[in-house]
Amino acid sequence: MESETLIQPKMLSHEKVPVVIYKNSREASKIVAREIADFIIACQQNGKRAVLGLATGSTPKTVYAELVRLHHREGLSFKNVISFNLDEYYTLPPDAIQSYRRFMNENLFDHIDILPENCYIPDGTVPQELLKTYCTEYENKIAEAGGIDIQLLGIGSNGHIGFNEPGSHVSSPTRLITLDLSTRADAASDFGGIANVPKKAITMGVGTILKARRIILLVWGERKADILKKAVEGPVTEFVPASYLQGHPNTLFVTEQSAAAALTRRKSPWLTENVVWDTAMIKKAVTSLALMVKKPILKLTDNDYNENGLSDLLAMYGQAYDINIKVFNWLQYTITGWPGGKPNADDTNRPERANPAKKRVLIFSPHPDDDIISMGGTFQRLVDQGHEVHVAYQTSGNIAVADDEALRFTEFVIDFNEKFSIENEGTNAIYKKALAFLKVKESGEKDIEEVRYVKGLIRRGEARNTCRFVGIPAGCIHFLDLPFYETGLVEKSPLSQKDYAIIQQVIQQVQPHQLYAAGDLADPHGTHKVCLDAIFEAVHLLKNEAFMKDCWVWLYKGAWAEWDIDMIEMAVPMSPDQVLKKRLGIFKHQSQKDGVVYQGTDSREFWQRAEERNKATADLYNKLGLAEYAAMEAFVRWHF
Repeated sequence: MESETLIQPKMLSHEKVPVVIYKNSREASKIVAREIADFIIACQQNGKRAVLGLATGSTPKTVYAELVRLHHREGLSFKNVISFNLDEYYTLPPDAIQSYRRFMNENLFDHIDILPENCYIPDGTVPQELLKTYCTEYENKIAEAGGIDIQLLGIGSNGHIGFNEPGSHVSSPTRLITLDLSTRADAASDFGGIANVPKKAITMGVGTILKARRIILLVWGERKADILKKAVEGPVTEFVPASYLQGHPNTLFVTEQSAAAALTRRKSPWLTENVVWDTAMIKKAVTSLALMVKKPILKLTDNDYNENGLSDLLAMYGQAYDINIKVFNWLQYTITGWPGGKPNADDTNRPERANPAKKRVLIFSPHPDDDIISMGGTFQRLVDQGHEVHVAYQTSGNIAVADDEALRFTEFVIDFNEKFSIENEGTNAIYKKALAFLKVKESGEKDIEEVRYVKGLIRRGEARNTCRFVGIPAGCIHFLDLPFYETGLVEKSPLSQKDYAIIQQVIQQVQPHQLYAAGDLADPHGTHKVCLDAIFEAVHLLKNEAFMKDCWVWLYKGAWAEWDIDMIEMAVPMSPDQVLKKRLGIFKHQSQKDGVVYQGTDSREFWQRAEERNKATADLYNKLGLAEYAAMEAFVRWHF
């Protein structure tokens, strides 16, 4: 029985497979879960079984949570469902913390009425000499069930589906595969470092996946934007396995706004539809044109516009010269050496107000180093220009401290106390318990509370050191330790009223004229996004307070990406000396240097990422014909 497709997206010329874009992943997940649920119900009514192909990882979690909700609240039964999972790490036992069997049990199977004998997941413990036979049997079980009706997929940062890495053949079957380095780097956070991530996995093949009657691929997050574009707009190639889905007759890509940012209909919408030529769209089009033809804005010609899909803009707003001047001035107005506003100056075309001359500034830092990494130059300039600057560290950042760093710190405290006969039974017990655990801790094992406490202290000390370096007094440093973060795992708890209340309290205490927050949705672990959501909610709850009428919210990016230049509303230039000073401030976070626990696929250290990103922003301004600076930090204003 074929899936009854509820989602019928409009096809656009640049996309070679149907793609629907939702406001956020939660909304999209509910729609997908509803389609799956309706299909299961339709099968029940017809006396048939529903065969589902299931994926693991963070991407489908909300879909599974919604299916569990439908089971408990609406009586959705899974007794007629047979499921086949895509993959499993080899040689990971099913009860391992990182195993996909455990993942499926904890996120779906243990909470619904599916029959255990109907849940098939590759066995990562099969002896290698039996693997070929085992994989063939897995394929046979799918065929015996009648084939997969709906296959749920995610997409890897390198374009893999299942664990079919670049180079996988279109007709590849279920098999053992060697994992790509980028895939292992993406999984490093789950295993406590890339060295602990298995090098191999069992996966359904591309050929197996393509036999499914309906395929739904989910894509969330800014980090997946480029690979999504390649998969749906680029050629079909073994180097992007997800592109094979272009040849499937019933495939749907489901995504949300940040992941869809690189698609042509979002990046260059004037090429796919009629657009409203407002200020934002003009700025987006002209900067894109200048960068594409490699010309400064003031050198763009009528031919440049006509030959690159912008003839409508030219016809509506006159000759290229007039548009060029307008956009050049808009960009020029974003540049300021006075992020807190320039006193006694005309602020008509400046990004910030001149008054009050001395502002109260509150910088929210998701982790204890995001302030200096993401806006260290602006941070320093605000202090130097006499503003009252506060920093609020939203989370402890304790899971990003390596075990050997915690071990070194713990041994120092114990040795120090013994040397000077410091008698504090409670404190000494904490460190001794932490030390005992660290010496026997297994790979991927959750830290006990005492170890998390020690790791949190390490990061607090580094944050204080940075604040001293910049010139922030102790009374202006706020450690919030938001409860959602304190799970000891990469997977966090949902935001709660406790988190919102803590953020509300610090905003009410400072009553800022400027509030800076991380708008970085490319953070691979999602903490920045959660921290931003918490700030948005707190600001919403406080927006009617009198002091909030004078509060402007500026969003910065983290170490992973930068704002598109057409979005930038404030660009703070940095001299070579200021770049060096920012680097020295980042160095205060020693636990995050020389090999970070969750490095991701980028092998550069945070100071290198920050410097190269800031230099790239300055280079973009220069390429567009504006002044040349060593580096720039960029911000976008959020109007609440």
